[in-house]
Amino acid sequence: MSLFGVIICAVSVGVFKLAALGVDPFQSLMSGLDALIPIKFGTLYVIVNVVLLLFSLIADRSRIGIATFINLFLLGYITQFTYDLLQKMIPDPSMGVRVICLIIGIIVICFGSSLYMTADLGVSTYDAVAIVMSDKWKWGKFKYIRIITDLVCVILGCTLFVSAGNPIGKIPTIAGVGTIITAFFMGPLIDLFNEKIARPLLNKK
Repeated sequence: MSLFGVIICAVSVGVFKLAALGVDPFQSLMSGLDALIPIKFGTLYVIVNVVLLLFSLIADRSRIGIATFINLFLLGYITQFTYDLLQKMIPDPSMGVRVICLIIGIIVICFGSSLYMTADLGVSTYDAVAIVMSDKWKWGKFKYIRIITDLVCVILGCTLFVSAGNPIGKIPTIAGVGTIITAFFMGPLIDLFNEKIARPLLNKK
């Protein structure tokens, strides 16, 4: 479940990137870094997550598990492969196609997240940051810490994106309506998939 959850999430991020209507906050940061740093997205994703992993290993190792490493080493490369493939298949998507890709991306990432979280074999290095700040350092409730870390990611991502030479008008491609929708609808959709699919599947096995 962890493995397939991460693979499904990675594919969904590639679909989000093709939609170019905004991605989730952490991917907004990654998009900004990707625009600025001239290396492959998959390799860049691993580097950033290794840095975050070091933070977790020093601060609190309890949330690190096999799923953390599956996410770290697979997600970036699968995302890059999916995005490259979709670009070849749909080189110039219309707005209608982009909206459809956004809807598909949201549903798919919630399904993947449900499998990955229900398996409970470790969290992503980014998720671990807010968990450490809330559970170990007691800086506040997780949901509020997560809002702050998400905002920091979006602001940094947009700043880096513009610093790389992209016009301000293109910011909605990495931090736009898709980012807002994921912020408000991912939780309820993940809960739905948890109840209807992921938990029954885990209990059956």
